[in-house]
Amino acid sequence: MNEPRPPLEPLLLFPDPAPPELAQALDLVGYAWKGVTDERSAARTEPEAGWAGAVVVAAVDPEGAFALCRAVRKRDVPLEPLLLLISGGQLADLELREDLFDDFCLYPFQPLELEARLKHLFWRTGRGTRPELVEYGPLALNLETYQAGIEGHPLDLTYMEYELLKFLASHPGRVFTRETLLSRVWGYEYYGGARTVDVHIRRLRAKLGEEHANLIQTVRSVGYRFGQSRWSV
Repeated sequence: MNEPRPPLEPLLLFPDPAPPELAQALDLVGYAWKGVTDERSAARTEPEAGWAGAVVVAAVDPEGAFALCRAVRKRDVPLEPLLLLISGGQLADLELREDLFDDFCLYPFQPLELEARLKHLFWRTGRGTRPELVEYGPLALNLETYQAGIEGHPLDLTYMEYELLKFLASHPGRVFTRETLLSRVWGYEYYGGARTVDVHIRRLRAKLGEEHANLIQTVRSVGYRFGQSRWSV
């Protein structure tokens, strides 16, 4: 079954300005969004086709957040899906407000949990389209925005580091010689030596971090492989 895909129209995001970690997490997985300050702001900036959904952080401004939730749920066509981000201390009162949201997530949030809950909401409502992604385990590359992340946290990659990682992650388990990587990633007209590949692999492993550096494996006397071979035991 195909995964649900994020919407083309932006999500309503409260508050404005959005918490940087939330904006970053949504950007990484390709969700468009617009920040709003209240109901009037939401109505004034609403796209012609309507909001694709909403992410409301009640942990930051509970009064403003729940007022906005009530307003968008009372419209002729209620705004959905709506994901509510709450603090642990707000859990006890959640049953009294369950008509105001479709799902919730604890704040501070884990990026992977946030993404999973949004995917589930859009699958359940059957809405939206998703940008093209390359995903392998904890790694995700957004091919439209040239962003990459590991376990939901962004990676700061140069253009060629991104291109090399994209190529390797698109062919998991396959072994590529340095010469093949040079021609496929840098292009046939590139005259750099094989050391160029080694340098970029070393930088990629450093940026992936110690826990995930072994996603790119050295195959002795041959070249490099991303991920596990299907013959691995």
